[in-house]
Amino acid sequence: MPTYRPGPVSLALAVLVALFLLMPLLAVIPVSLTPSRMLTMPTGELSLRHYRSLIEDPRWLDSILLSLRIGIVSSILSTALALTFSLGVWMFQPRFTAALVGFVLLPMVVPPVVSAVTLYFLLTSVSGLTSYFGYDTWLGVAMAHSVMTVPFATVLLLVSLSQLDRRIDLAARGLGASVWERATRVIMPNIKFGIVTAALLSFVLSWEEIGVTLFITSVNAITLPRLMWMGLRDNIDPAIAALSVILIIITVLVLIARSLITRRNASA
Repeated sequence: MPTYRPGPVSLALAVLVALFLLMPLLAVIPVSLTPSRMLTMPTGELSLRHYRSLIEDPRWLDSILLSLRIGIVSSILSTALALTFSLGVWMFQPRFTAALVGFVLLPMVVPPVVSAVTLYFLLTSVSGLTSYFGYDTWLGVAMAHSVMTVPFATVLLLVSLSQLDRRIDLAARGLGASVWERATRVIMPNIKFGIVTAALLSFVLSWEEIGVTLFITSVNAITLPRLMWMGLRDNIDPAIAALSVILIIITVLVLIARSLITRRNASA
């Protein structure tokens, strides 16, 4: 099969577009090296003081660990809920499938501020019953993030199931497999890539969630996005630029690792 390679003009245009898109991100790098206490470009002298502040200030480490904990729990919960719903819809094909899917996707359609206010009243009501799960608790934040990420995980899993041949499920059913066996031993192994993708997307969405988090947290559950927002709102801390550079480097390394793994699997 002949391969088609882009010409020099196409490559040049692609490089220009990439540079145009990356310039705002690249501008953060010199800002993170400024010796000033404000978000400014360095005038000559460079400093790593803001990178040191990320290590010396315990608030940053605490917020990162809290965001990781919330993201992992939220990802597991939202993926489990989305997988259960998607399998039920795909296997049993209820009469009101469209209405059920539309109901699950409501948090994706409703404005975030409406969801945030609803979750605020829900968690404050739960706080009257227990202090471990409610307003301004990490479990309450994880639950709220799950509500917001379930629709995205559901869409990914429904797309994965739509590409699966239904005859393999019918064959397993004809051979006497139970619903649990069909779901766990026949269907789920064939959509494992979709499950992993849904879990990763849920984690990323939870990691960067800020709109709902501002409504349901106060002083105890300070996630990383909330701490960054507080730094920009109160004193414009340049440590935010240093943290942004670190996150960019981690993202680039993950993309490079993914490309290498994909290339190795393709050549195997």
